[in-house]
Amino acid sequence: MRNLTLKQLRYFESLAQHGHFGRASHACSISQPALSVQIRELEETLGTGLFERGARHVRLTNFGEEFAVRVRGILRSVDELGELARASRDHLAGRLRIGVIPTIAPYLLPDIITNLTASNSNIEIQIRESLTPILVRELADGLLDAAVVALPVSEPSLTEIALFEEKFVLVRPVGDEDKPVPGHEDLREMKLLLLEEGHCFRDQALSFCNIQSSRPREMLDASSLATLVQMVGAGLGVTLIPEMAISVETRSAPVSIAHFKSPQPSRTIGMIWRKTSPLAKQLTQISEVVRQATAAIKTR
Repeated sequence: MRNLTLKQLRYFESLAQHGHFGRASHACSISQPALSVQIRELEETLGTGLFERGARHVRLTNFGEEFAVRVRGILRSVDELGELARASRDHLAGRLRIGVIPTIAPYLLPDIITNLTASNSNIEIQIRESLTPILVRELADGLLDAAVVALPVSEPSLTEIALFEEKFVLVRPVGDEDKPVPGHEDLREMKLLLLEEGHCFRDQALSFCNIQSSRPREMLDASSLATLVQMVGAGLGVTLIPEMAISVETRSAPVSIAHFKSPQPSRTIGMIWRKTSPLAKQLTQISEVVRQATAAIKTR
């Protein structure tokens, strides 16, 4: 058997992740024919097929699924060798892959990136915005170095660093500004607009209102906080958003903001990374940059 190459394994991993030759080749910055040749050579070397090719997508064969697990472990170990070298330096340099959940990304990222690049001029920041379960999986697979999420995640393989506590506020039509602030029991009887399934912020809002996620709902859910706020402005109901989103999401909508009485709904924001990451010291320093970015938002 000819030797397998790391390049082939990375191409295989990309195709396994994207399930499409075009998207995988774009992610690898090579042409689609070149990627196809590399995958074909890899299959010839192994003596068996890795993918079932369809008209619009590809999927792993049974052997391909087993092979993918081993490949992820190999690539993760190779990446950690590079991380080990970076960890030996005083300042972080090179690529830094950070995941951020959608209810944080638009509000914190500008300050995080500005502060990181100011203190680490040789750093190349790559941002991945996605839901918590996806970020956790990509961390475990070595596709990310760290992620900013709502805690707890409670994954034994990950380090969790709590950064700050953030309150939720009620967004309602501007005409309701002088009305009493409803309690969590009152919200159960109102048209409460929420993010779609999969967002941890949705689960936190439902928990505050003591509403079961399986309960039938009259209104369609949204994919972003921006859409929720605009729906409220149109008079379709009320919603909850985190404090950091107030200035961005309410500036172009006819809505009012109300703060709940105690106990106020809130969430804990933090950073997570693999316990085995050689960059743990540097990531701890970066977590302080995230904390500072939050402090800057609160003073505006």
